[in-house]
Amino acid sequence: MTEYLTYSAERAIKTVAQTAVAVITASQVAGILEVSWLDVVSVSALAGVVSLLTSVANYKGKAIDGK
Repeated sequence: MTEYLTYSAERAIKTVAQTAVAVITASQVAGILEVSWLDVVSVSALAGVVSLLTSVANYKGKAIDGK
């Protein structure tokens, strides 16, 4: 279970960071103060949730019997 949580958390954190960079870049603003931070946080958080849900479907850890 710990292995799964570590895998899922790492994946979600990377996804959130990559999404934040993408949203900031796509907003094409001239300065850091002009970025819509609410939009960045909102879209990045949604991407993190989707990543966690995808981890449930894609995780290929040890089976229940340890094999």
